[in-house]
Order: sequence, then C-alpha cells, then structure tokens
Amino acid sequence: MKRTSLLAISAALAAALLPLAAAGQTAPPTRVSAPKYEAFGGFAYTSLNQVNQSRYGLMGFRGAITRDWGKYFGLTGMGDYYKWPAGSGTGINANPGNPSVYSFMVAPGVNLKLADKWSAGVYGELGIEHTGGEQMIPNISFAGGFGAQVTYDLNRRWAIRTMGERVLASFSLRNNSNQLSNSTHMTSNTRGFIGLVYRF
Repeated sequence: MKRTSLLAISAALAAALLPLAAAGQTAPPTRVSAPKYEAFGGFAYTSLNQVNQSRYGLMGFRGAITRDWGKYFGLTGMGDYYKWPAGSGTGINANPGNPSVYSFMVAPGVNLKLADKWSAGVYGELGIEHTGGEQMIPNISFAGGFGAQVTYDLNRRWAIRTMGERVLASFSLRNNSNQLSNSTHMTSNTRGFIGLVYRF
C-alpha cells in the first residue's frame, strides 16, 4: 500500500515539474548574418569643367552595387548619367551645345562605424567618362578620383547616404582648331550625391 502511494506521489510530482523543465530549455539564439551586398540609387550633380564656356553643372542620377567583405572593406561598381543643367538661361547665359556626361567606375573603399546609426567611408575610383553633345575628340576618357560618404541607417536593410567626390579626366577643348583637336587637357569635376541604400 505504501509503495503504491509513493509511486503515485512521485508520478504526480514529475507531472507537475515537467512544464517547468520544458520552459527552462531555450533554443540557442539564431545568428543573423550581415548582408553582403548594397544597392544605391539617387540624385547626382557634377560640375562641367571639361566644356569650356559652360555656365552650369549637370544634374542626373547614380546607381551602384557594393560587395562587402567583413565590416570595413567593400568593392563598388557605379554608373552615373548627367543631362539636365543646374541653371537656366539663353544665349551666352546657357551651356553651349547640348552637353551630357556618363561614367562607369570601379571603387574599392573602407567604411567605419561612427555611432549607433552613423557610418562614414572613403574610396578611390577608376574607370571611364564620356562627354556627349560637344563634338569633343576624344569624347571618352580614362577617369579616376576619390570620394567620401556618410550613411545613416534607417533599419537593418535601408539607409540614407550622401557622397562627395572629385573626378579627373582628360578631354580636348571644345571647338578647338584643327591642329589641337586631338590635344587633351586635364579636367577636374566635383560631384555630389544623395540617395537610398538597400542591403541584401
């Protein structure tokens, strides 16, 4: 009789403690890997120093894809297109011709975390730049430069980024004489960007 009662009490106690034991077992935390890619798209501005007698820079857009390696290093491929003048005017107050610029660059860079939602980076870039609508010879040049960026994280996936850079290239002077039509001259353009980043 005592043995039966002892077994009944043990079984009741085990049944009572079973939910507590199950609650104490927690699954190991799931580790979420950091995104390895970033896509950027946004508004772009460039000065137009390769076009002599130009009055205004040009507005356009930039698209870029970055592959990140770890926390600090990344490699970016970027394309820009500029067409719309940043000012208006006619005659001598207008940009000559119908200028447009596009470029394709590859840029290794370094990025550092500044605060909880803020980060900054620097990069160097190398590629080509094309100036259209100005009868330049050549109208495509090797180009390169350097820049910096500041990023504000909205959440894990989305961020706002602003960028500034200086790009060097070599183009002929517009409307040069025949003797100098193939003589190139170093140009230097400042550029600015603001847009959205999506990480995936």
